Amino acid sequence: MSDRSERAEPAERVEDHLPLTPAVFHVLLALADRDRHGYAIMQEVEETTEGRVAMGPGTLYGTIKRLLRAGLIEETDERPDPALDDRRRRYYRLTGFGRRVAAAEAERLQEAVADARAKKLLPLGPGTRSPEGGTP
Repeated sequence: MSDRSERAEPAERVEDHLPLTPAVFHVLLALADRDRHGYAIMQEVEETTEGRVAMGPGTLYGTIKRLLRAGLIEETDERPDPALDDRRRRYYRLTGFGRRVAAAEAERLQEAVADARAKKLLPLGPGTRSPEGGTP
């Protein structure tokens, strides 16, 4: 099977990919600020979620494979520091389309949190106003 037949062109509409699964969102989030190899993605997810999300290799690499096919991430040959790196590692980066999908999901989640606050399921955050117009 050729590389071209394995990779689908990205869907034209960001909405076609929403909502994202937690695993997909956390992988995209881990790649939002820099290219990373698989193990570094796992470490970043665990660190940024303070251990609430632990991704095993099967979940991670299955997710990476789907993201590559969907055109949300791409493999890169560039290395942060080739002298200190293991050549067997594969590095991944967010594509422009992947960034748009991740941003749309972040906005969707932000709206859900606002709805939860309005329904008093979550406390109001600092600097926010209560639905009645006063401060918390």
